[in-house]
Amino acid sequence: MTLKPKLIKKRTIAHLFLIPVVMFGFGYLMVPIYNVFCDLTGLNGKTGSISVSQAHEFEIDAQRLVKVEFLSVLNQQAPWKFAPEVSSMLVNPGKPYTTNYIAANQLSQEMVGQAIPSVAPSKAAAYFKKTECFCFSQQKFAANELKQMPLTFVIDPALPDDINTVSLSYTLFDATVE
Repeated sequence: MTLKPKLIKKRTIAHLFLIPVVMFGFGYLMVPIYNVFCDLTGLNGKTGSISVSQAHEFEIDAQRLVKVEFLSVLNQQAPWKFAPEVSSMLVNPGKPYTTNYIAANQLSQEMVGQAIPSVAPSKAAAYFKKTECFCFSQQKFAANELKQMPLTFVIDPALPDDINTVSLSYTLFDATVE
């Protein structure tokens, strides 16, 4: 039994049309699906945010110190400087801390940046809670502007005992719309 050439042509055209539509839909849905997956599992180092009052509800573990390392990455060879104010801190879980990142636009025109956080080890991400962060929204920089951008965080005292160092890294993306 052979298919008629006309029927084969119609099926081929239908497949050629359907494949890009399905691929676009899959690509479009991947970001929300990935975000839900990361929120549920704590993978990819995505951190959570809590209110200031929630941060003060934690019981401070004065007997334990955790080293928090601060890292920065510039993406797309952006024409700015970006670095943490301090490279690390020793913190007591349950106690809120504030530090800053410094960013400078080195262009003579306005720019917009967006910082994306990542925590390592990934299982520590669920215990790293931020009450204030420059990463919550895009940052506008005037021409040649230098900014001090605050980060207020608390380590949940339920952080597993085998984690003694947490690394927080921000990648700064150019989000300027031209």
